[in-house]
Amino acid sequence: MPEFIKDKKLYYTPVEYVFSKIGGTYKMPILWRVKDKSWRYNELKKSIGHISDRMLSKNLKELVADGFISKEIIPEVPVKVEYQITEKGQKSIPIISMLRDYGFKLMKEDGISDK
Repeated sequence: MPEFIKDKKLYYTPVEYVFSKIGGTYKMPILWRVKDKSWRYNELKKSIGHISDRMLSKNLKELVADGFISKEIIPEVPVKVEYQITEKGQKSIPIISMLRDYGFKLMKEDGISDK
């Protein structure tokens, strides 16, 4: 596979490209949570206890911009915002599931408890 440039960034492999979209510490956990239902910002924040507001906002914005999740603003008082997975995001779930299962397998092989 030849290298390619997208958004002024050089990529050497398709794997590197996909990890730039859904990789990192928080994007896959966010996608995993929104795969079955809509979540509000504070629900996600509480669910991912170690994430800062800055990092959650940044990752949500990137996932929305890349089309993996959508953001719905519900005009209530106060305004309510919900995030849900898109069709594109749903396509990432089997890959995330495989990586998650493989991670648990590696942890077990290395004597790490998953509890």
